[in-house]
Amino acid sequence: MAKAYVLINSEIGGEAEVVKQLKDMKEVVEVSVVYGVYDVIVKLEAETMEILKELITSKVRHLNKVRSTMTMIAGAD
Repeated sequence: MAKAYVLINSEIGGEAEVVKQLKDMKEVVEVSVVYGVYDVIVKLEAETMEILKELITSKVRHLNKVRSTMTMIAGAD
């Protein structure tokens, strides 16, 4: 199982919409609004690293109200 944490900067006031969209994705394990440099953090899991990368690049980064992301691929448990 491939895992990643994605830190998201959203448009001002767009955090709730980003969280709602993320919760509709089956690969989302956990999502939270955070305060500081980033606005939202999401934990993703997928069967393979290729699926995970595709999910991040073609879905998460293109969600409405997402301005930028920083991805951290998690190692094996």
